[in-house]
Amino acid sequence: MPKKAPPDADDDRPAPRARLHAALHDSPFGRGWRHSKAIELGQRSLGFAALGFLTLVPLLIVVSAADPAHGRGFAEWLGDGLGVSSAARDEVARLFAGPAQVRQTTTAFGLAALAVFGLSFGAAVQTGYEKVWDLSAARWYARWRQVLWLAVLIGSIYVTATTTLWRHSAAGTVAAALSAVLFFWWSQWMLLGGRIDGKALLPGAVLTALGLLGLRVFSRRVFSPLIASSTVSYGPFGTVLVVQSWLVGVGVVVFGGALLGRLAHEEITTGARALRRRGRGRER
Repeated sequence: MPKKAPPDADDDRPAPRARLHAALHDSPFGRGWRHSKAIELGQRSLGFAALGFLTLVPLLIVVSAADPAHGRGFAEWLGDGLGVSSAARDEVARLFAGPAQVRQTTTAFGLAALAVFGLSFGAAVQTGYEKVWDLSAARWYARWRQVLWLAVLIGSIYVTATTTLWRHSAAGTVAAALSAVLFFWWSQWMLLGGRIDGKALLPGAVLTALGLLGLRVFSRRVFSPLIASSTVSYGPFGTVLVVQSWLVGVGVVVFGGALLGRLAHEEITTGARALRRRGRGRER
C-alpha cells in the first residue's frame, strides 16, 4: 500500500476566509465597529437627541431671542442648522414662539432652571467622550467643566443666532468651519479634563465638523421633503419627529466623529512609528 505524502507546510496556513476575517478584525474598520458597539453609539445618540430636545432646546430658545435688534429666533436658527428649504422652515417656525413672545414670558427663575437642566446635556456629552477614549468618569468636583462648556456653547449659539455674516460670504463660511473645528477640539479637551493630548483630539474635531457639513447636505435633500410629508400626515408632531431625527444624526456625528478621530490618531501614530523604525534600520 503506497504511503501518503507528508502534508505540505503550506497546508498549515489559515484558509482565505480566515485570513480575510483576521485582516478585517485588525483593520481600523473592524476596530471602529467593535468600539462603536462597546460605547453603544446608537443608544448614546438617541440619548443625546432626547436630552438636547428636552433640556438644551428650551435654553437655546431663550438665548436666541436675547438680542431685540438682531435676534432671529430659535426657529430660524434651527432652520439654518437643518439646511432645509423655506417651506420647511415655515413648518419648523410654527413649533416655537417668536423672539418677542419669548422675551415677554421669560423670568430669571425660569432661565436659571433651564441652565441647571442644561448641565445634564453637558454631562451626557462628557460621558460619551470618556467612553470613546476608554476613560473613567471624572470626579464630582470637575463639574465646573460642564458649566464652562455649556456657557461657551450658549455663547456660540448666541453669536450664530444674531449674525448672518457667515451666510453671505465665502470668508464667513470658512470662519464658521474653522470655528466649528476649534469648538469641538476645545470641547473634547475641556470635558475630558486634559487627560488626552490635544494633538490626539484634533482629528476628531476636524471629522466632526466635516460630518456636520455632510449632515447639512443630507438634511437639505432628505429632511426638507420629509418635513412637508410628515406635516401632512401627522401635523406639527410630524415636524417634531423630523427635528428629533436630525438631533439623533447630530449625536451620531458628535460621538462618531470623536471615535473616528481616535482611530485616525492611532493609525497616524502607528504609521509614524513604522517609518521611524525603517529609518533606523537603514542607518544601521
